[in-house]
Amino acid sequence: MRAFACPTCQHLVFFHNSVCLHCQSPLGYDPDAATIVVMDPRRQCANITLAACNWLTAPVGRNGTGALCRCCALTRTRPQPNDGPAVAMWADVESAKRRLVYQLLDLGLPIDTLKFDLLSSADGPVVTGHRDGVITIDLAESDDAHREQVRTHLGEAYRTVLGHLRHEVGHYYWPILVRNDRLPACRSLFGDDQVDYTNALHHHYERGPEPDWQEHHVSAYATMHPWEDWAETFAHYLHIRDALQTAGSFGLRAFGPVPVPTAAADDLVATPRPDVGAALATIDALVTDWLALSYALNAMNRSMGKDDLYPFVLAPPVIAKLGFVHELVGSVRNRTVNR
Repeated sequence: MRAFACPTCQHLVFFHNSVCLHCQSPLGYDPDAATIVVMDPRRQCANITLAACNWLTAPVGRNGTGALCRCCALTRTRPQPNDGPAVAMWADVESAKRRLVYQLLDLGLPIDTLKFDLLSSADGPVVTGHRDGVITIDLAESDDAHREQVRTHLGEAYRTVLGHLRHEVGHYYWPILVRNDRLPACRSLFGDDQVDYTNALHHHYERGPEPDWQEHHVSAYATMHPWEDWAETFAHYLHIRDALQTAGSFGLRAFGPVPVPTAAADDLVATPRPDVGAALATIDALVTDWLALSYALNAMNRSMGKDDLYPFVLAPPVIAKLGFVHELVGSVRNRTVNR
């Protein structure tokens, strides 16, 4: 996420701000300009109250006052306005979804056919997942206590609403990015996606991953099936890109121990840039920055008595998979730029 300034007084504001706390200017995020602007009341999203959405709709005359912004319009199903508890959880999920959509647009990835069903499991069973371009999210995932209970039960190192969204959108992009011509290369890295998914699912939950799974996969769940390996890898690619962009925007740097004892300490140097694009850096450069930065951030978290911010290991085979995702995302950006 980039850092933003109030267009009126130039003080720091954040992506979710609807007002500048310094000068009280009403603010909104303009997805076309990719920046925070002074809010035009005629372009307020219809979800500004229910979901605290600060995104602007398309210019007046294109779809009129009271329309949904580009992000909210992707939600196909949501709770009824009179369902207070569900609406509160839905608003939290929409907040995470805005961050997801911001990043997808920033990377130049297509979202035109992407849809979301945001459903409350209080009304019946809800299975978080993706099917035919529709991502379904159980709104209970926005409840901290519920999510932590599930995370602990499944033995997961990390579980967030944004993480769910990034994982499921990975499934959405598999047929879009991989396509037939990249399928052999994808299978050589992730495995044969033709393996029966249901059998793989049952095997995973009955026996768990192999003891050496960290040598080949970014998470235990990624071992379940090649599709899940792709989705987990795609999600981590988005994690890394977002965190590096945020660090670059705020001028964060990591330089390892001081004084530097050996030349090997170069591996502990991170100098991320906010404008780094898919075509501007290799996966090795991104991962080098990310590892150095994550070491520092994990140490900071431990200084506050918390667990590691990024509790994952990126083994060489995982980096190769990240590189494949990086290449495909870059190819989409290049096609968009060169039109």
